[in-house]
Amino acid sequence: MGVLFQVLIFAILSSFLYIIWRILFSCWISPAGVYLKLKKNGFGGPTPNFPLGNHKEIKNISRAAAAAAAASSSSSSSSYITTFSSSETSKISNDIHSSVFPYFSQWQKSHGKTRDLLLLNLLSLRKVFIYWLGTEPFLYIADPEFLRKMSSGVMGKSWGKPQVFKQDREPMFGNGLVMVEGDEWVRHRHVITPAFSPANLKAMSSLMVESTTKMLDKWAALINSGSQEIDVEREITATAGEIIAKTSFGISYENGRKVFEKLRAMQITLFKSNRYVGVPFSKLMCPGKTLEAKKLGKEIDAILLTIVRARKSSNDRCVQKDLLGLLLQENGVDGRLGKMLTTRELVDECKTFFFGGHETTALALSWTLLLLARHPEWQNHLREEIRGVTGDKEIDFTKLAGLKKMGWVMNEVLRLYSPAPNVQRQAREDIQVDDLIIPNGTNMWIDVVAMHHDPKLWGDDVNEFKPERFKDDLYGGCKHKMGFLPFGFGGRMCIGRNLTMMEYKIVLTLVLTRFSFSISPSYSHSPAIVLSLRPSNGLPLIVTPL
Repeated sequence: MGVLFQVLIFAILSSFLYIIWRILFSCWISPAGVYLKLKKNGFGGPTPNFPLGNHKEIKNISRAAAAAAAASSSSSSSSYITTFSSSETSKISNDIHSSVFPYFSQWQKSHGKTRDLLLLNLLSLRKVFIYWLGTEPFLYIADPEFLRKMSSGVMGKSWGKPQVFKQDREPMFGNGLVMVEGDEWVRHRHVITPAFSPANLKAMSSLMVESTTKMLDKWAALINSGSQEIDVEREITATAGEIIAKTSFGISYENGRKVFEKLRAMQITLFKSNRYVGVPFSKLMCPGKTLEAKKLGKEIDAILLTIVRARKSSNDRCVQKDLLGLLLQENGVDGRLGKMLTTRELVDECKTFFFGGHETTALALSWTLLLLARHPEWQNHLREEIRGVTGDKEIDFTKLAGLKKMGWVMNEVLRLYSPAPNVQRQAREDIQVDDLIIPNGTNMWIDVVAMHHDPKLWGDDVNEFKPERFKDDLYGGCKHKMGFLPFGFGGRMCIGRNLTMMEYKIVLTLVLTRFSFSISPSYSHSPAIVLSLRPSNGLPLIVTPL
């Protein structure tokens, strides 16, 4: 009995010591070793405090930036967050990087270089450094030439996604195209790509016109009842959700609204709370948020699973030309060699495209209306172009390409207020950039906002709204082709960009032919990152029928 007791005590102590060792190794020993290796390799950056990394510094810098903005706003001299009268719209600044990413803006100035004199010329002029989310190091990149060299020769399937983000965002995206890697990414991409062919996009255009017209009729009714102020971001986001529900899944407005509301609630849960992404056992630190996200994820899965199963069991799925119907049709045609998407994978793709399909377009349109409200001369330019291209006829899908100036405006909006403010990657092999080695498994954060607002790339007018910069140049006069990334880069560029551009032109054309708009006195300019770049206080405009 005494021997058994001693064995039991020894087993308990061994287990306890093993757990302590694992905690010490995960939280301090392993990340400290990686930190020293990266530092030795020439990468600078803010000093991490494990196991939190730079979370505390990020929070402090963000808090100080918010306090400074609030103080500036109260004295009526803020450039970023203030309330404007219609005669003071010139005070709205498009120089948003230091307000949406204050910590990156500060670190660029103090850490965008290396202490190694041999590498000084390489990194001092480039905005490249290491920062830490918990025990996870991220290579911050805001230099297009470094990005070009890093991505040169790397195939789309050879890029990974940071594991910490895959785990954190699993309830929202699952293993959809945004998160899947390697040969699985190739398989998903192969099945999905045909759904965005010109013929299939054309079939979706009439549904876009139908939903947008319904929204504009609602605006007319509101104005007739005496309410000219309309929160266009809320309205357009709801309409974009309805459009993606119809064009992608053929589902009812009610089911689409449920998915949309739950995705929005999950977005706020995941990205608008003080969580500690990358910190070991962080989910235990915020159990409420973790459980809420999982619950919402399961509820969305249940709705979409019902839709997928119903469509699979129906006899007329080949007739329905929405995204889900086309994916099922593609599965039927090419369901060999493991290329068929499972029901679980179809649900994850539905979640991915429901979120990405409405969020990007809705925000691009919302920011467009803000900038056009500030620059009414461009409202007139676009109306003239619309009349020249479509006349008095209904929108013709084949003529959308003729709206050249509208394309300039879209590019300029995506530059100044990119709905996708960053791109994340993870190296799946060692990558050499000049004399630097980026080790296999390194997380990367490409700061799109920083590059889109860099005066060294765009000139002194970088923060001005000038769509004409794209008149004769696909890259808007940017001094480096990798400095303009509206839809990502390389093989993993956004697969739905043609759908986004079509919806953008259709909706904006219909809006401009019926209404003019100006900024409401109640508008508060406060762009913020909630996964996407969005107006945190809505976007009220004064809408007037033509």
